[in-house]
Amino acid sequence: MGSFTGRTAIVTGAAQGIGAAVARLLAARGAQVVVADINEKGGAELAAGLGDPSYAVGVDVGDEASVAALHEQVISRSGQIDVLVNNAALVPFTAWDDIDFAEWRRIMRVDLDGVYLMCRASSARMRERGYGRIVNLASNTFFAGTPNMAAYVAAKGGVIGFTRALATELGGYGITVNAVSPGLTASEGVLGSAHAGGFDFVTSMQALKGRATPDVIAPAVVFLASEEAGWITGSTVNADGGHVRH
Repeated sequence: MGSFTGRTAIVTGAAQGIGAAVARLLAARGAQVVVADINEKGGAELAAGLGDPSYAVGVDVGDEASVAALHEQVISRSGQIDVLVNNAALVPFTAWDDIDFAEWRRIMRVDLDGVYLMCRASSARMRERGYGRIVNLASNTFFAGTPNMAAYVAAKGGVIGFTRALATELGGYGITVNAVSPGLTASEGVLGSAHAGGFDFVTSMQALKGRATPDVIAPAVVFLASEEAGWITGSTVNADGGHVRH
């Protein structure tokens, strides 16, 4: 991973967890990081820790007007968008029998529609400059068919398919589109949810033992966001300690 000096990177869902780890690593390598999160207070605190020239912008990635306002502010303030990391997501733990259509749409709105809306807006700016790196956060639950997560698994499967298709659409403009597929990760959100009970089982299935933390996922994301990864596109990289050997 080389320098990101002179690059502006938007990271969604960056107030905590994997998004925060990605934002910190990008900033450490010289990027101006836009911490984009619906949690405006948390986003502002994270951005303050990154220091200038990074900053925070509140956004609801599932809302078209909110996404448009985010991009208007970034272009006004930074003048460019070089990197987009789509990390924002809802991670439910709901039995299939309890997933009604309202719950299904709630998950899709953020986890899949949000990726579309962010990619649509950011790629338009990237095309103007003939350069861009888009990294979408998927999940190894898509490969494992993890129970109690049907809507989430479907959305992340959509992210992987969308990543492949968008790479084809945007390659001619100097834009790469890839995905990183983490396994169960000890982030704040996971540790405060029902997913926290799954670590013993998951780690027993991994080739590499131990609990993943956001800091071990971030380097894969940042590499794909770098200039050096310019010949990689349409790919999904599993970062799960060898849980799913794909």
